[in-house]
Amino acid sequence: MRERELSSAPKRRIAPTVWILAIWTFLFVALPLLYVIGITFLEKDDVWGITNVFTLENYKNLFSAVYGKVFLDSFLVAIATTVLTLLIGYPFAYFTAKFPPRVRSFIVLLLMTPFWINSLLRLNGWIILLKANGVVNVSLQALGLIDEPLKILYNNGAMMLGMVYALLPFMITSIYNSVEKLDWTVVEASRDLGASPFKAFCTVTVPLTVPGIVAGCVLVFVPSMGLFFISDLLGGGKTLLLGNLIKNEFMQARNWPMGATLSIAMLVFTTVFIYLYKKVTGAKTLGGLR
Repeated sequence: MRERELSSAPKRRIAPTVWILAIWTFLFVALPLLYVIGITFLEKDDVWGITNVFTLENYKNLFSAVYGKVFLDSFLVAIATTVLTLLIGYPFAYFTAKFPPRVRSFIVLLLMTPFWINSLLRLNGWIILLKANGVVNVSLQALGLIDEPLKILYNNGAMMLGMVYALLPFMITSIYNSVEKLDWTVVEASRDLGASPFKAFCTVTVPLTVPGIVAGCVLVFVPSMGLFFISDLLGGGKTLLLGNLIKNEFMQARNWPMGATLSIAMLVFTTVFIYLYKKVTGAKTLGGLR
């Protein structure tokens, strides 16, 4: 009897939008990814493109000293960028979340407005500010603080400035979401029990905002390994990051298999990093964003 009821029940139909999303994902996500994975096992042609010769040499090259140094430099830059954005972003997000709602909305709007402009245009603005005859050097010379222009452009310092500037909003918004949802009665309870403001901040506020901190670190760390244009524009290309190396393999060396292999390695690294984030925080999404 139960089987007859189940068989007579109307079958659930898959909505047309689900089919559209599935087809779209297969054509523009899965299929290109499979193609990239496929060419990692092929050899580079002598002139252009690839050959249909199977090889594992591209994956062996990942462990060479040259590529290892690039991975290490990219990792160190990503760590430094993450730490700097955290040190700047946490106080900013913390104090912003304590303002009245109308003021908070205005501050967040001011934070996001510059990022409606193309990132290359904004970075060129930094070049205008930092170059030898730029606003910073001219102002310092006018104040008599320096006698000759400072070399503050086309070095690692300028590159780190660009990295922090480009990725800081991701850190701020992630932490802001956590601080805004914080139960302040718990903080007040710790104060009533005799904890100092600093101790209450370290033992209550920070642990409760760990998901936002970790989400911000993920959202900053992962892209900072691939923002090659910042290294080229502000750093003068003196530090070869993973993103620069992938670009060079495709555009200059025309070694598509090696460029694809580096891209897959970066994708795997990113996936592992996000998986560790989920294990640490127990979150299903980044900072609650689906």
